[in-house]
Amino acid sequence: MTILLACLGVFASYLPVVGVAVALPVIQQALDASTAGLQWVTDAFILPTAALLLTCGMLGELYGRKKVYLAGLTLFCAGSLVCLTAPGIVLVCVGQALAGVGAAALLPSTLALISHVCPDRRKRARAIALWTASLGLGLTLGPVVNGVIVEHLSWRWIFLPSLVIGVMIVVVGMAFLKESRASRDPHLDVPGQLLAIVAITGLVYGVIEGGSAGWASPAVIAAFLVAGAAFVAFVVVELRSPCPMLDMRLFGSRAFSGAAFVMTVTLFAQVGLVFALSEYFGLVHHASTLDIGIRLLALNGFTVLLGPLVGRLMNRTGPGLLLVTGLVISGIGALCVCFFHASTDTGTAALVIAVLGVGIALAMAPITTIAMNSLPRRLAGTAGAANSALRQIGSALGPAVFGAVLTDRTLATLPAHLAESGLNPADQGQVGGVVAHVGIQAGAFLRLDTPTATERALSAYGASFTDALHMCALVSGIGMLVAAAVALVLIGVRNRSPHDATPEPATA
Repeated sequence: MTILLACLGVFASYLPVVGVAVALPVIQQALDASTAGLQWVTDAFILPTAALLLTCGMLGELYGRKKVYLAGLTLFCAGSLVCLTAPGIVLVCVGQALAGVGAAALLPSTLALISHVCPDRRKRARAIALWTASLGLGLTLGPVVNGVIVEHLSWRWIFLPSLVIGVMIVVVGMAFLKESRASRDPHLDVPGQLLAIVAITGLVYGVIEGGSAGWASPAVIAAFLVAGAAFVAFVVVELRSPCPMLDMRLFGSRAFSGAAFVMTVTLFAQVGLVFALSEYFGLVHHASTLDIGIRLLALNGFTVLLGPLVGRLMNRTGPGLLLVTGLVISGIGALCVCFFHASTDTGTAALVIAVLGVGIALAMAPITTIAMNSLPRRLAGTAGAANSALRQIGSALGPAVFGAVLTDRTLATLPAHLAESGLNPADQGQVGGVVAHVGIQAGAFLRLDTPTATERALSAYGASFTDALHMCALVSGIGMLVAAAVALVLIGVRNRSPHDATPEPATA
């Protein structure tokens, strides 16, 4: 029952991560929201999730994982309720922020609960594979379910599934979950908590604003400087703390350090490429939000389908071999996107996305397993929090950086494609001006005086956008292959943790 509740918790917390993005155009029209306000609908969820993960992991270890798990679900439900009834964009952002705080409590506590009830390495590997599959299921179903809701009902109802599922899990969790905590003296390490929040908030905020306001913006530069200073101070404080929230000496473990690097790079490459592909299908193929969700179904769908198999394979071959294999396959899949063009058919795109999805499915559970097995069981919450924090940081960096690449590369190659399109100089100037002013979203409503001119303009825009997509695919593919090389060196293909079979007491 504990494993089931942990999987349901992570499923609920990841259901709105991508799913809410489906309804953003409808929300903008219904609430007359500005572009900046609309951007914060999703960012308001990511920011508190990333900033509070380590803090919530520590709270669960000290005061009880069940308490933190149920508190996270309660906050998540409260945020969904606020969004469901919000009269304006500000309250939608407030609701998303509450849900993000709840997700920050859920993610590390679910992994800690699994580690506590699965002292055996084999059982733990299977449970973590199911946990990863549940995460993938939330990411997979979110866009599809919300796409259907948006097409037939009000946008507000997209928050109802999360609310209903959350309430049901709270009721069952209160009755069946058993309390557990780490066997050490309570110590919150307040300086470490505050510095971690400042560092992660500054980094994520800088990335978010850099993607829209420009990387040379004073606010962005200040955010990165604050994040860097806070991170240095965090390391110094943790090295000197008698009971640190994140013991820096743990990074002396090759497996833990390798898993940390691979997790960040993989999520950066995966989520960034998903963002680029979503824009490609919407702006170049002019697919609806529901169609986009269906086309990307295989990307996270294989994580769900292959979850049980990956759990068994990890016990036979070791998580290191699966991790390296998955990263190589996903890297090759990402590089295959470089062969896309503006008129690539749906079948070809689906095949490439399926290859990418299989690689990710093989890699994600082993990354989490290695991170969890690198630490003693008493630090399961710390491992879970660090694992989830790196997921969120990578997930936040991906769309911002890839969005900037899409915009810059599209603008750089557009003049050459316009010159080859046969448009007259006046029309070329008009198209270039619209794209420069609006950005890549101009492809959704680019129109000229005649149908022929519009067709040529859209063709030039599609070719330019596809050039930009190739650059994103190159960055993503190389990033995953580099992560595979790092995993091979630091983790190896026959990774076995010395903590796998070492039971440790936990107060209950």
